Amino acid sequence: MGDAPTLGKTEFMTADSKSKYVLTVSCPEANGIVRAVSDFLFERGATISEAAQHRDPVIDRFFMRVEFEEVDAHLPATDKLDEDFADIASQFLMKWNFFDLSRRPRLLLAVSRHGHCLNDILHRWSSGGLPAEVVGVVSNHEDMRGITEWYGLDYFHLPLTPETKSAQEDAMLDIVSSKQVDVLALARYMQILSPRMCEIMAGRTINIHHSFLPGFKGANPYRQAYMRGVKIIGATAHYVTTDLDEGPIIEQAVERIDHNFDIDELIQIGRDAECAAFARALKWHCEHRIIINGNKTVVFK
Repeated sequence: MGDAPTLGKTEFMTADSKSKYVLTVSCPEANGIVRAVSDFLFERGATISEAAQHRDPVIDRFFMRVEFEEVDAHLPATDKLDEDFADIASQFLMKWNFFDLSRRPRLLLAVSRHGHCLNDILHRWSSGGLPAEVVGVVSNHEDMRGITEWYGLDYFHLPLTPETKSAQEDAMLDIVSSKQVDVLALARYMQILSPRMCEIMAGRTINIHHSFLPGFKGANPYRQAYMRGVKIIGATAHYVTTDLDEGPIIEQAVERIDHNFDIDELIQIGRDAECAAFARALKWHCEHRIIINGNKTVVFK
């Protein structure tokens, strides 16, 4: 396999030592929100480097993402920013979060026997393309141990049967706790998480499903697509909920096909779409660009 890559943390750092943060906001639409946020940051000596906003006209709700950094003054930590921002948040009935961009989200990957998404994510991470700290790989099979350990990562083999599912998920949650995992990424992990697991990991578990949802949910979507004679196949990255393959969609990728393609060819073509959609979804999540809006998402790319 050759030498393992050098995984230098400096790949994710900038020469600029200024502290950088992200603020995400969702609230009912109202006048004065942008000004209140801007004034709050200005008063603390921050400059806005990136800002985006969106209004959902159906539910009349406002969404905003602001990336900001220090200028002359030293900005406080996120817990102090939270405390200071509480009055503004209360005034506008906001749900909000501050994130320190110097802290990369800790990512645990889960995989079964199909390794293409895992390989793609590990390559992107090792080359500096994914702003996360990958802490290991968990699997119900041994197949992906070699590639995982080549990257210098821990591999957790948790065998699974219907009788041991509860205990297996308890073991996975122990890993989540001990590794201080922020994001669980299901890289073709071909198991349905229990409702309890979904609820514990709500908003921080991302799955890649190998179809263009909401079409062809569940098992064997490429066969379903072939039998239906579709002209487009795709992949969908979404947050996991208790409803199978129905969580808020983050990203989708598609490939055009026609009657000449058999099922094996659909699988080969679809893998590219799976890798692309999954990688973009994880990157956006780690950059705090996604706000969940009911069963949808707002993604500030």
